[in-house]
Amino acid sequence: MVLTRRDWRGAENFPASGGYVVCPNHISYVDPFVFAHFLYDNGQPPFFMGKVEVFEVPVFGRLLRAAQQIPVERGTSQAAAALAAAVAAVEDGKCVPIFPEGTLTRDPQIWPMTGRTGAARVALTTRCPVIPVAQWGPQEIQGPYARELHLFPRKTMRMLAGPPVDLSDLYGLPISSVTLNEATNRILDAITRQLETIRGERAPAIRFDSRTAGVPQIGNPNRRGRKKPSGTTKGEPS
Repeated sequence: MVLTRRDWRGAENFPASGGYVVCPNHISYVDPFVFAHFLYDNGQPPFFMGKVEVFEVPVFGRLLRAAQQIPVERGTSQAAAALAAAVAAVEDGKCVPIFPEGTLTRDPQIWPMTGRTGAARVALTTRCPVIPVAQWGPQEIQGPYARELHLFPRKTMRMLAGPPVDLSDLYGLPISSVTLNEATNRILDAITRQLETIRGERAPAIRFDSRTAGVPQIGNPNRRGRKKPSGTTKGEPS
């Protein structure tokens, strides 16, 4: 509240009742905190899915578990259990944020990149609303994969929630890779449209894809093929 200004818009698009999935773009290590603030300020307490390493941090991890947040072991069979927990949370009437990109964007201009299908799977399984949210501003405090924080001068955190993504025509179809990819693309398209509004510019016609660009899908892509400089600490972000 002290360090930032806020531009919260689109709260009328949040469901008045019942569980749902809310999908933001992911641009900074800071943005989950800003995004959670946006949801909480609008009466939507979030139940996040987060990488399990965060839950192992002393004290902070215990707080996350006590708040019923959902740990995810990325790239393992345990990820399915996390999706089941997310489905249960939606069915229990909760707001479940899922970053469809799965990690910080690798797009050079910080636009949404290709995504993963977790959000689509939860949405199609439960047939719940999916609310796209664009955020812009957290990257001015801490850029993607950067270590430094830039708190001053005060930055404006902009959030814009859009109307629910229409997936109704997919409900009767098998939950296959084709269906999941179609739903995921619709979600990312909706987030991108909201972000274009905030940024006042058009996104690239082709969404950035880590696989075709030869960039690792998790971890800091800026370290690929590089040795750590001397003096690098073991605990720096990855």
